[in-house]
Amino acid sequence: MPDRAAQILTLDGPDALAFAHAQLSSDVRSLAEGQWQWSGWLDAQGRVKVLAMVARTGPQTLTLLLRGGKAADFADGLKRFLFRSKVTLRANDRHVIADAPALSANTVIADDENIVFGFGDYAIRIGSEHAKDTHAWHAHDIAHGHPWLADEALDTLLAPALSMERLHAVAFDKGCYPGQEIVARLHYRGGHKRHLHRVESSQALHAGSTINISNRGVGIVLSCVHIDGVTQALAVLDDALTTNGRLEFDGGQLHILETFAA
Repeated sequence: MPDRAAQILTLDGPDALAFAHAQLSSDVRSLAEGQWQWSGWLDAQGRVKVLAMVARTGPQTLTLLLRGGKAADFADGLKRFLFRSKVTLRANDRHVIADAPALSANTVIADDENIVFGFGDYAIRIGSEHAKDTHAWHAHDIAHGHPWLADEALDTLLAPALSMERLHAVAFDKGCYPGQEIVARLHYRGGHKRHLHRVESSQALHAGSTINISNRGVGIVLSCVHIDGVTQALAVLDDALTTNGRLEFDGGQLHILETFAA
């Protein structure tokens, strides 16, 4: 499962929204206080360097929960583009992820000790290390197709493979941002042949592991949960291999439970 240590990056200052809007793939300027949205930071080739949940926690403050990777590395990458922007970047990995009572989708509640992100029928809380947690949030994430990026998946996948359009994590009418040209081309022309799937296997799967057929990589496991001897996971797989609902791979078999749109 994802590391329980929450990787948080805070952007604060008069230019925080404008700066994030120019760097991230979503329409950050549309965020109202107390709301959050999916977003990403892409490279020029459209590969996803960072997948994040972006919350507006103050008039000029954004709080980002990274869905993989390190907040300090993300901050270092963004600093190269600050120039004269009046923005302060603060990375924090001193809190953990835990269950929270259900909260309306895309709602965020923040105070001095906790941040709660709502998904509708569940929520996650970012708080102290003493937080009690049953990890139910992780099973919900997988059921809803909400990906986490294992280290091995960083800088390798395009937005359609992570279902970012379905998550409203990419915008097509906001102007330029890193990777925007590739995102638009794939949206309007299609052609990407790997997508996100929810799968089940009686064999153990591990986040970041490659799915091989005859020693050829055909996919990658992003996150997984083990329940009663069965593993459910989110995996990015070649579309051509998933049409009959199962996939025989080196060492086991996957049952395709659900395929998520780009």
